[in-house]
Amino acid sequence: MKSIDKNLKTPLYLQLVNILIEKIEKNMEEHEQILSEREICDIYDVSRTTVRQALDQLEKEGYIYKVHGKGTFVSPKRLNQDLSSFYSFTEEMKKLGKKPNSEVIGFEIVNVDERISRIFNLNDDELVYKITRVRKADDIPMMYEITYLPYSLFAGLSKDKLETIPMYEILVDEFNAKLTSAEEYFEPIITRRLESIYLEIPEGAPSLRIERLTYDHDVLIEYTIGVARGDKFKYRVQLLNK
Repeated sequence: MKSIDKNLKTPLYLQLVNILIEKIEKNMEEHEQILSEREICDIYDVSRTTVRQALDQLEKEGYIYKVHGKGTFVSPKRLNQDLSSFYSFTEEMKKLGKKPNSEVIGFEIVNVDERISRIFNLNDDELVYKITRVRKADDIPMMYEITYLPYSLFAGLSKDKLETIPMYEILVDEFNAKLTSAEEYFEPIITRRLESIYLEIPEGAPSLRIERLTYDHDVLIEYTIGVARGDKFKYRVQLLNK
């Protein structure tokens, strides 16, 4: 067990933060209760003030959450998403040992509006699928998404299939689509009322708006607008010095 070194210039509460983070990441499960303030004081020989500073910092960083009258618990792990390669929500959740599923709350074939027509470079009289989904992991809502797909490329797509088979798997296996590249745009937002209902978070909570454009070579085959819970996702981008 690591200990606090009171001879270091590093503030005691920050040393304690680092010790507790390592303990949480290596030895504790999601929603497991952590030691009480008094127990932490006794183990690490620090004051109650130092412990409270450390716990406040851990809560701000999303490592723990507090339940009034019950104690302090380990927060669910965030999805640490690497943006340097193509990824699938379903596959990323499986890597974390979670059970992914998609609740299809809207499935329509609609005429393109001016914006969608421009994005896909379609004629005004063409049709697209408009698919609204809540992406979940272990039945916890993670993302609210609206996806547009050109009807001409995927005629025969059904709601039933989307509820049981990952969308990309359907596009590749049944429609011979090639997912050669994608672009994503990220923007921090405040969660609106509709999104907050489906994501089961307070209206006004921080979220991330994600726009994805997926290509089959030079043909755009998917446009998705998603809202990801700010408390569930962490994104990583590797920068190379060329």
